[in-house]
Amino acid sequence: MANFQLYIGNKCFSSWSLRPWVAMKHLGIEFEETLVRLRTPQSAANLASISPTGQVPVLIHDGRVVWETLAILEYLTDLFPDAKLWPTDLGARALARSVATEMHSGFRDVRSNWPMNLRRRKAHKPLDAEGDRQRARIEAIWRECRETHGKGGPFLFGHFTAADAMYAPVVTRFDTYGGELAPDTRAYVDAMLATAAMKEWYAGAAAEPFPEPSPDE
Repeated sequence: MANFQLYIGNKCFSSWSLRPWVAMKHLGIEFEETLVRLRTPQSAANLASISPTGQVPVLIHDGRVVWETLAILEYLTDLFPDAKLWPTDLGARALARSVATEMHSGFRDVRSNWPMNLRRRKAHKPLDAEGDRQRARIEAIWRECRETHGKGGPFLFGHFTAADAMYAPVVTRFDTYGGELAPDTRAYVDAMLATAAMKEWYAGAAAEPFPEPSPDE
């Protein structure tokens, strides 16, 4: 039995759950996955029984409860230093942490107007002026990381890092709602979607029997 237990929400739309899940899968960390269905009358009580904040994801390991996505990623970094979830170069690591934290606290208009919904048909959905400014900022971040530190591989810092995990749900949004993307943006989105971990998550989302969210949501 795995020493790690990760509690997540519905794969179709639980963007925060995707982040540590895809990192652990990509790094080959064995864990037991427990899905807590969201958007039901029982969801709040079920979440309260396992999460101090009443939210997912939550990681349990050796009697420790770790919540909040960035905290989980930092915990995994401490346990698996050879996985290099943060780049080894000091400047690259500082940039990776900066853009990951910016993702954690920002881009609210993009996230609300382009909600993660893996059931939704791919079709361009325009953003308002603020949302479009945030979209452009995300693309600028991806471009800067790739141009300055990403020459060694297809991800933001060459190899897969916590920064890629943090932006994974936004990758799905760009693919679903973004329409025709700039070539470098499309290349990064395609590289992320081509990983075995992201393919497995999508397959799990497609297999969910729950009616929420609607494909038109």
